[in-house]
Amino acid sequence: MPGTAFFHQARNNAWSNHRLLAVCSRLSGDELKAKRTSFFPTILQTLNHILIVDWYYIDTLLAGGRGRDCFVDKNPFSDMAALSDAQSQSDHTLLAFCENLSESDAMRPVELDRGKGVIARETVSAVLSHLFVHQIHHRGQVHAMLCGTSQNPPQLDEYHLDCDAEFRGTDFHDLGWNGV
Repeated sequence: MPGTAFFHQARNNAWSNHRLLAVCSRLSGDELKAKRTSFFPTILQTLNHILIVDWYYIDTLLAGGRGRDCFVDKNPFSDMAALSDAQSQSDHTLLAFCENLSESDAMRPVELDRGKGVIARETVSAVLSHLFVHQIHHRGQVHAMLCGTSQNPPQLDEYHLDCDAEFRGTDFHDLGWNGV
């Protein structure tokens, strides 16, 4: 629900993805696919990883039934426009989920298919916390990789406070949001 930590984390997540993907969209194909030092060897592979893991956890939270099928194609997008659109849709779905999340629903158990017949039982709040940390972790890797490209990494840590509004520029307007 609006005002809760998960709602704000979902908004920050969407905003950070918006900013990061806007910069990555200005990279050449060669820069996106260049081998770099990171867990995933390219910016494009890392961005695809962020998205497919989002799909997996959001599908779990919504009981969508896709489960591990989200991982069949490890790199579903080869161009930034399509990847950015898909990430935006995923972020919108996650934000809507968090906007409607009640306190009791946050404690609801969900089952995660971890592969090889292993089903992990977690709470919605644990899955959301994990998902947000996963996003931050890999966005940080992309942020660092951008330092070796023609584009400067975007500012990603000015968000919630009213005094940071000037650093957000038109991002909230671009995302269709009013205020924090």
